[in-house]
Amino acid sequence: MKKQNNSKQHGFTLIELMVVVVILAVLAGFVVPKLMDRPDEARLVKAKQDIGAIASALQLYKLDNYNYPTTDQGLEALVSQPTDDPQPKNWKKLLDNLPLDPWGNPYLYLMPGEHGEFDLYTLGADGMDGGEDINATIGNWQAK
Repeated sequence: MKKQNNSKQHGFTLIELMVVVVILAVLAGFVVPKLMDRPDEARLVKAKQDIGAIASALQLYKLDNYNYPTTDQGLEALVSQPTDDPQPKNWKKLLDNLPLDPWGNPYLYLMPGEHGEFDLYTLGADGMDGGEDINATIGNWQAK
């Protein structure tokens, strides 16, 4: 009987591994920049959705109490009953808590508003009025 020699090793060579690493690096170069833009887009969408939800709660507040909370009463009137005038006639808790904007700041409220019956807005990532992209002011008066 003849003994078979199984000395041939199986596995990847260093060159094959380097080719795979280079291919992955090239793919990552295309994919990572696309993914890095998404968090900013998600924050903008969240801010617009929050503003829509809070604006809906303000509409319900007006239906129940015949007017919107004053600027002094603020959005807190949706969470706890205001103690200052005008006292709401049929106050109901409309939100469990007030959300913060995606950058960790409270949403701003002005009644009467400069753009409508009330203004509900966030100043964006930089916290300053105006700006572009993630630094833009986002308000309930803007096109949906």
